Amino acid sequence: MNSTLVSILLATTLAGVFSITAAAVFSFALLSKMVERLVSLSVGIMLSTSLLHALPEAFESQAEPHTLFAVLLGGLLAFFLLEKTAILRHSHHHEDDGHGHHHGHDKKEAGKAGWMILVGDGLHNFTDGILIAAAFLADPHLGLVTGLAIIAHEIPQEIGDFIVLLNAGFSRTRAYVYNLICSLMAVAGGVLGYFMLERGMEWIPYVLVFASSGFIYIAVSDLMPQMQRRATLRETIPQVILIAAGVLIVLALTHQAHAH
Repeated sequence: MNSTLVSILLATTLAGVFSITAAAVFSFALLSKMVERLVSLSVGIMLSTSLLHALPEAFESQAEPHTLFAVLLGGLLAFFLLEKTAILRHSHHHEDDGHGHHHGHDKKEAGKAGWMILVGDGLHNFTDGILIAAAFLADPHLGLVTGLAIIAHEIPQEIGDFIVLLNAGFSRTRAYVYNLICSLMAVAGGVLGYFMLERGMEWIPYVLVFASSGFIYIAVSDLMPQMQRRATLRETIPQVILIAAGVLIVLALTHQAHAH
């Protein structure tokens, strides 16, 4: 079996299993402070992966720069529209929140939301698998960094999903198993991406730019506003340190890639 395909299979499998298992541990233990830390680390990893590694890799190719910028713009707008249709973000609504619904209303609505979340996550993870495949085909080190970035932003998102599933009546075991199945859709996306993109290597720069638009959009529109709600100096210092740590992780991996 081709070594690149093996790397894609390992990366997508490990990314899925690790992110879901970590999210389950944090959710079930209610380690909210750890979630906040992961958000800050996510921002550093996602932005630096996009701006310091994936985008330079794409623009150093033979692709037309104006077209790549058009893809970046289109990607940002596409993620905005996906968010508007609630595919990438889910509202978390709880019983007895003061909205005046009859008893049991929230549980019924949450039950519907639970299945919608699973469908949305399955599609999202499938796309992540394609992006990991594209990154590995461009550069093995870029594939590693991309997988790391996906894990970093998946854990906080999956923690929120676990909370909704538990509120919807799922047991901890069912919530974990269903989320794991959806997460492993990344493996299917990785395999499809490998066979599609291997025959069309010229498409890789555009896929990398589209992936970067997603990372940038999620970091800037979703994660950073969450961090801005905690504006005291005592809360800001750890955020800055963890963002810097995320950037340094990517820089270290990027430097290693260029050294090879």
